[in-house]
Amino acid sequence: MPVGAAAAALAGDGLAALSALRGEELLRRYDRSLLGVFGTPQRVLVRGSGATVWDADGKAYLDLLGGIAVNALGHAHPFLTSVVSSQLATLGHVSNFFASPTQIALAERLLTLANAPEGSHAFFANSGTEANEAAFKLARRNRGTAEAPRTRIIALEHSFHGRTAGALSMTWKPAYREPFEPLPGGVEWIPAGDVEALRAAVDETVQAVIVEPIQGEAGVLPLPEGYLQAVRDVTREAGALMIVDEVQTGIGRTGAWFASAGVIPDAMTLAKGLGGGVPIGAMLTFGPEVSALLSAGQHGTTFGGNPMATAAALATLHVIEHEGLLAHVRETGAWLAEELLTLDEVEGVHGRGLLVGIKVREGLAPLIVQAGLEAGFIVNATGPDTVRLAPPLIVTREQLSTFVQAFPALVASATATLAAQTTPKES
Repeated sequence: MPVGAAAAALAGDGLAALSALRGEELLRRYDRSLLGVFGTPQRVLVRGSGATVWDADGKAYLDLLGGIAVNALGHAHPFLTSVVSSQLATLGHVSNFFASPTQIALAERLLTLANAPEGSHAFFANSGTEANEAAFKLARRNRGTAEAPRTRIIALEHSFHGRTAGALSMTWKPAYREPFEPLPGGVEWIPAGDVEALRAAVDETVQAVIVEPIQGEAGVLPLPEGYLQAVRDVTREAGALMIVDEVQTGIGRTGAWFASAGVIPDAMTLAKGLGGGVPIGAMLTFGPEVSALLSAGQHGTTFGGNPMATAAALATLHVIEHEGLLAHVRETGAWLAEELLTLDEVEGVHGRGLLVGIKVREGLAPLIVQAGLEAGFIVNATGPDTVRLAPPLIVTREQLSTFVQAFPALVASATATLAAQTTPKES
């Protein structure tokens, strides 16, 4: 079908009519037709270019959230767009009864970047949650023996690993888990960064320990220096698996390919920025013994590793490497942290590279998000006192400077809103 005919067909299906509507009416239509698990969206976005997006009313926003660390190359990157279009025009999807060159190339590339030993493998999924679901099943296969069974998985307090049943069972926040209990059991949480608590918890009954190098949902909090190596040492001694959740931190977000670089785990999960906006997740297994824990038929996916998604991931990795984005992220992230810390309104800056948590006065963060949106900035809050930034890796200092310069006014607006909300009304 010619492009013009395809556009006409979509118009006949109602897209053209929707595209002519303003944001307010589109949000009413959204509420009537989509399940309300996300609440009412803040805006309806219709296009993007680089680190900028536009809503249905024509307003432009500097996207400092990047689809929550997903749009590594920004919006409509020409190379990524070209590669995905070309692959889709060639071969878009095959079942996993068959392989494709892009699938094999991506697996080999990721294992090389991770310095994985001989006998390591990749499993491709569609999201970070699915990658962690695979890791949960991998952990369950580390059973021990009939005489000395392994039945426990150790996760960290304030962790977030996803919302499917297995991934959710490893997620700390009770508000996420409790509505869906009973979930798969045997998961325990220990204080993040506490080596003594780690040593006390991990013994021969533990199947795996899962950690995020930087706890994004907890406020963009990096684990203390040396903690990942302690996890590696303790799990190896006890025969437990070390699983590193790099869903948010991996693929250049912190200025390195992986935030856990220097420590070789037993498994690593990836997603978010891996596809540059195209849905893809991955679990890497390190070494033949770990890879053998899941055999033919014990796990699977219909869409995982499809040619289009794996081509998108290869394109994303290519751009990050050949445009020098790892160094750019390190340098720009360090500069941004320094600039933010000069502001009286900022109480602290957490994170690494372009995964940044800005600590502010308790209760202000969600209101700063709203003030930012009105001013043309997209950010989010991970709690009452932390504003999170995870912009495209291509974002420039000039673009970030506009946010830094606007930040005091955003805080002032949020402070006024908070005061109005907490001032008792006269009877």
